[in-house]
Amino acid sequence: MSELTKYSMVKNEIKSWIYEGKVKPGEKIHSENELMKIFDVSRHTIRQAIGDLVHEGLLYREQGSGTYCSHRLQLSEKGRERNKMIGVITTYLSDYIFPSIIRGIESSLSSAGYTLVVASTNNDIEKEKQCLVNMLDKKIDGLIVEPTKTGSFNPNLNYYLTLEQHHIPYLMINQLYQELNPPHFILDDEHGGFIATEHLIKLGHEKVFGFFKQDDMQGVNRMKGFIRAFRENGLSFYPEMVVTYTTENKKEKTIAEARKRLSSADRPTAIFCYNDEIALIVLDVVREFGLKVPDDISIVGYDDSHLSEASEVKLTSVTHPKMQMGIEAAKWMIAKVEGRNTDKLEHSTVYKPELVVRHSTAKPKR
Repeated sequence: MSELTKYSMVKNEIKSWIYEGKVKPGEKIHSENELMKIFDVSRHTIRQAIGDLVHEGLLYREQGSGTYCSHRLQLSEKGRERNKMIGVITTYLSDYIFPSIIRGIESSLSSAGYTLVVASTNNDIEKEKQCLVNMLDKKIDGLIVEPTKTGSFNPNLNYYLTLEQHHIPYLMINQLYQELNPPHFILDDEHGGFIATEHLIKLGHEKVFGFFKQDDMQGVNRMKGFIRAFRENGLSFYPEMVVTYTTENKKEKTIAEARKRLSSADRPTAIFCYNDEIALIVLDVVREFGLKVPDDISIVGYDDSHLSEASEVKLTSVTHPKMQMGIEAAKWMIAKVEGRNTDKLEHSTVYKPELVVRHSTAKPKR
């Protein structure tokens, strides 16, 4: 390992201690000798890393006493010395519905004179950690986050608690970490799953299959709505009617399971998909089998994205307030950062989705 790589490793690790709360404000960090043993590096490397962190305001030295973690206000006050900066972290940047959400955020922030810093996690926990570290390094004044893999415990929660300690407001969009219960702008995904499935049931479909993402709560909640629609309409529901997948096996699992279901003698007459992207993957498999939509099988998507009208089959889909969510989240953040009418700010907004019926659904053939 080169000296430069060792220096970066030491610096980033100490920085993680600070942001994760392992070293608290005003608390003394390890001595140079202790750090040399911990990281197995030279004194020069330790001094270089510590010097950088002192320069960045994360640490401070007291002559003859040692090096300490900066007090809470030093991080946030440093950020007030320049134009206000809002960070935005989403799972993805350049595809699907995310450009619309970011455009909405940007339109509100830029008109109010704010600088926007954008990053993406690719729905990866470790990448989310790096995004949070980078945002804290940039001395942001506020943060809008689409959380990563909300279907399981997130080990990065301490970074959000660090934001709170430094009085940096943050809010979450599309979903939230339940443990933190932060301000959030989300969709009522259970209702969305319900209205999509009930639409198919009212058309006369009983053999309806659902494809759901299991590592995000959006998928879990949409599946809840899917199941509830069967119960409330007095229809039998069987576990094999649900197909789940993860971020990592999204395409492969969807294709394999769609082929399996469509090759069955008891194939479904309708399929509800977690989102429009999955619906198009399923649509390709339907074509493989020489079936037609909606004559042979009905398909419903979710999010009413540009993909819903991208193919010759225009998808019935559940709406998502993309641009509106971005605009309103940014306005909330501006009011919070500027301290305007904070007592009147709603803690959260939950949007009620609607169904847009197009050409991909019809009554089943008898």
